[in-house]
Formats: sequence, C-alpha cells, structure tokens
Amino acid sequence: MSRMSLEGQVAVVTGAARGVGELLARKLSARGAKVALVGLEADALKEVSGRLHSDSDHWYADVTDHEAMTRVAREVKERFGKVDIVVANAGVASGGPFTDSDPGAWRRVIEVNLIGSAVTGRAFLPVLTESRGYLLQIASLAAITPAPMMTAYCASKSGVEAYAHCLRAEVGHQGVKVGVAYLSWTDTDMVRGADQDDVMRELRQRLPWPSNKTYPLGPAVDRIVAGIERRSAHVYGQWWLRGMQGVRGYLPAVIGTVGQREMRRFAPRLKGMRTGLVGAGGEADERERSARHE
Repeated sequence: MSRMSLEGQVAVVTGAARGVGELLARKLSARGAKVALVGLEADALKEVSGRLHSDSDHWYADVTDHEAMTRVAREVKERFGKVDIVVANAGVASGGPFTDSDPGAWRRVIEVNLIGSAVTGRAFLPVLTESRGYLLQIASLAAITPAPMMTAYCASKSGVEAYAHCLRAEVGHQGVKVGVAYLSWTDTDMVRGADQDDVMRELRQRLPWPSNKTYPLGPAVDRIVAGIERRSAHVYGQWWLRGMQGVRGYLPAVIGTVGQREMRRFAPRLKGMRTGLVGAGGEADERERSARHE
C-alpha cells in the first residue's frame, strides 16, 4: 500500500503527555505534520508541544467529557483549518484479581479506554468527514487474547477494537478510513508501573515467548507512523502480533486452562495487591478526579 505524505497534515493525538502519545507526536511532527496534543496534564502537554519540529498546540481535556472534546474538535479546526488524522491513544490500566479490585478504578479503565475513545470519535468524525481523513484507534494485544488479572484492560481494549471495526464499515463510504493499532508490552510508564507489582511482573514473565518481553517504544511507534501514512486498517506495533490474529479463536480456551494453574500457584500472594490505576498516567488521572471532588 502506498504511503501518503504527512507534510502539512493536521494530526490530533490524545494522551500525548508521555509514552506512545508523546513519541508519536514527535515523529509525526518530524515528518511535517501539524500536531494537536490533547490530555489531562496541561504543563506536560505544553512542554511536549514546545519541543516539536512543526506547528503545534495543546488542549487540556478529559477524553470522557463529550462537551469538552466537542469544544476541542471545534478549536483544533479553528486553529489549524482542518483535521486529517486523529489518534485515539489515551488510556489507563489497572491489575489484580477482579473480586478484590477497586470498583472506581475498574470503571475508570472502561471509561477512559472505551468510552473516551468513542467520545473522541464522536467529536472528531465531522471534521474527519470534511477532510476524508483517518481515525486510528490504539488497541492492544489485550484485545486479541484474554488475561487473568487484567479484566478491565482486556474488556476495554476488546471493546475499542470492536467499536473501531464497526465504525470502519459505517464511515468508509464517506471517505473516512479507520484503523486499529495493536501493541504488546511496550516500554511505557504504564507497563513499568504494572511491573512494580511483583505478582504482575512474574505472571508476565511466565507468558510464552514472544509475549513475555517488553519491547522498545521507538520501533513500535515507527510502525504506527507507517500505518498512519498508509491509512492502514490494521497496524501492528510488534511484528508477531499479525500472526496472533489467525489463532485468536483458540486463545480463550488455552488461557482458561493455563490461567487456572497460574492463579493457583500465585493465590497465596494475591491479597494486598495494589488495586488502583498504574503508572504516571494513572496517577495523573487519579489526581484529576480527586481535584474535581474537593
């Protein structure tokens, strides 16, 4: 598939303060795209924007807030004249046994990852229709295979995958392309935050190769950029994820069997696990929600 030049294109990236979002913004900017950064951490977004190579700006908004995201979409178009690309990247995670999970944190993972992605799409699809643009939904290996101790994250990423596939069929005749990006464990604050828990780290290390590795961020984001240039329907941050699509139908049964054995092994250590959101992004989200209720 031929690649489209990003020179002069206007790209919106949610969750752009760090990790995948930050590096993606930098790489899109280096290719000549104008970049609109969206997220909860205004100071961090301003700092990222100041380091970009091309014209850029930043917006403070919670992706789950429909009114705020509708305003952001309007202001981004006013600022840059159009929107060609939207990357729904904002996400949070929590881990641990479902029965011991914090209900608020569990719900928040669904709200940010799934509802927030849908709110982002709803806000920006009118301007993407005008430009016949591209919406890229960031999903995960968690959309392909279930995993014990990750109920909220797997549910949210399975949800956004299905949502994006449905949306592709709905808006394709209007010239809007929709893609789904899959990433395995990638070296971000979220993954490093999850690894701070001994049980979560050891469970991940016991996964079969190559799913037990942490992969560098740069090559994964390079693959995402290439997918954006091609307006791809499927983007794989690690080479082997494409092959997982062919076997995904067998995975629930396999995980259901193997997972029981692993949970029995770790059962004595499960009590007292941290149940909140993980990583710096999770901490920022929890701070924001706490501030609203003060």
